Amino acid sequence: MKSLTLSNLCEALGRPNPLRREILLSGVSIDSRTIQPGDCFFAIAGDRFDGHDFLEEAQRKQAACVVVQKEPSAKLSIPVIRVDDTVDSLGQLAAWYRRRLSGIVIAVTGSAGKTTTRHILHHVLSRRFRCCQAPKSFNNQIGVPLTLLAARQDDEIVLVEIGSNHPGEIAPLSRMAGPDIALITHIAPAHLEGMGSVEAIIQEKASILEGLTPAGKAYINGDIPELVGYLRQHYPHNLIPVGEGADCLVRPEQMHTCGTSGWIQLEGRVVRVPMPGQASLRNTLMAWAVCRDLGVNLSDFAEAVQNASPPEMRLQVEHLGPITLLVDCYNASPASMENAVDCLARIARLQGRRSVFIAGDMMELGTESGRLHRQLGRFAARHEVAVILAAGQFAHALLEGAQETDNNCAGGRLRLAFGTVEALCNNLHLYIRPDDIILIKASRSVRLERVVGRLRELFGKEQTTL
Repeated sequence: MKSLTLSNLCEALGRPNPLRREILLSGVSIDSRTIQPGDCFFAIAGDRFDGHDFLEEAQRKQAACVVVQKEPSAKLSIPVIRVDDTVDSLGQLAAWYRRRLSGIVIAVTGSAGKTTTRHILHHVLSRRFRCCQAPKSFNNQIGVPLTLLAARQDDEIVLVEIGSNHPGEIAPLSRMAGPDIALITHIAPAHLEGMGSVEAIIQEKASILEGLTPAGKAYINGDIPELVGYLRQHYPHNLIPVGEGADCLVRPEQMHTCGTSGWIQLEGRVVRVPMPGQASLRNTLMAWAVCRDLGVNLSDFAEAVQNASPPEMRLQVEHLGPITLLVDCYNASPASMENAVDCLARIARLQGRRSVFIAGDMMELGTESGRLHRQLGRFAARHEVAVILAAGQFAHALLEGAQETDNNCAGGRLRLAFGTVEALCNNLHLYIRPDDIILIKASRSVRLERVVGRLRELFGKEQTTL
């Protein structure tokens, strides 16, 4: 964060300065556990904690000031700035701060691939530019402001991730971020409980262009006709479709995945992508389109990408003795599930190993939950996944879909449902064999990484992550 004063903060929030003297602020914090001396502490009321309960702790840790929406319960000796809503005020400050940044802001959204694409962009661009990126998946009305406020004055690139699970969330975040470059990675059924339909998802993701600067460029997935058509009608300027279709302005000559890795041929050169799945290749292609236009040559891009790795818990490859794990427990949607299952099946075929899919629920799919879990089961069965161990509310729906397809296939496949992840963990020793290749994937709230911990206990402490 660049130098910020108490007067700057009050100006951004439209509040009077409570002091006659000036104070320099060293940063912004919303977590009393991580406050550093000189920080401004925003007291945010969350589902489990209320920052207003930690104002005295903020003072003890030498916070420079606090921003509150409720009267403090104890008298504080540091400046107190009262606002109507601390989350809104955090966004106000971030928008004010963004207008004073000189670097290029790149904003990424999509139903899947946001974090991985941002991760690849940072990996490549940080070799040439001073870059700042969102820590983890900071992509909501709190995460986006914190990402912007973490940028330094001399950062040349600021990478922002913007997500949504209800209509109307992306546009204000985009206007706050004011991106010079916007990316839409993918459109697929996700957060249907809040969104309602794929058409609504397209409209919501497209609204990232609401905040695009006048000369800004929008890189979009050109292989989704509905997205391209909507954007050409509503946001027709500076669109750059990226993909394999004939109308895409950035296209690969070839793309191929070998399961745990793959490659893209661009301008006659093979770019090695050491990340699993077909989606990793599409994300890398999107990253290339942006990097190319920022002046990165293909040789430098290829050299950087060959040393990239997936973000944590997103199709990470881990070896436990003879067993291989594909750990993807951070998030799950029908599209990302199918990409992961396809990856599992490809590796199993290439290596002649038994494929095991340990699945938890995909959350926030609303009334479509049962249908989409059955669809996933059919997809896994068509890809000849040998073992499916499912846990959760929709485990039986997933198995129903698999068994519908199994009825037309040779026998020998194992399909089991468990009511809880704990029950699944307690029975893993009965169903996992040495030399299996295992995909572990569910939505984040399922906490399916508990399965990874149990497998480590069962199959050895010496593991490596690629």
